Amino acid sequence: MSNEFKDLFGDWEPGDESFGPEGRNMPGEPENLQPRELEEKEVRVLGVYEHAASGAGSSPQTFVLMQDPRARKVFIYIGRFEAVAISMAIEGEVTERPMTHDLLKIFLDKLGATVDRVIIDDIWHETFYAKITVVHEGRSFDIDCRPSDAIAIALRAKAPIFMAESVIKVSEQEI
Repeated sequence: MSNEFKDLFGDWEPGDESFGPEGRNMPGEPENLQPRELEEKEVRVLGVYEHAASGAGSSPQTFVLMQDPRARKVFIYIGRFEAVAISMAIEGEVTERPMTHDLLKIFLDKLGATVDRVIIDDIWHETFYAKITVVHEGRSFDIDCRPSDAIAIALRAKAPIFMAESVIKVSEQEI
């Protein structure tokens, strides 16, 4: 096994600074890309809906519908559990015991951190990508996550949700 490793990675050792985020010798890796201008637009959640899938035996698809100030609409397909979490946040429903997104919000509150914003910043092969910006003791942290989780947490934290203009343009739907 060690010879196979050496054949693939040469003399590299864990912690070698010539690789990874410190060395930046992997330009194709997404985490090594330089930040880019996103031309962000604030969006709002219109609701969670179900779309009957075509074809016999197909189960319905659930999506969250977003709209920007120019009334452009984007829908993002999400899982059923995330749909319930987003719907509950929209309707202001509270459960007897906290659900996962509520628990994350409680953790942030107890640690003295706040959700500053959410950005849906990319789409690749019909998969959306998002980040939650958390502020703690004056420092800001971006956390990669699924858009459905970001939306569910943003709604609970009453934080603004943004979408990159390029994502809106690619995903805009006529409804």
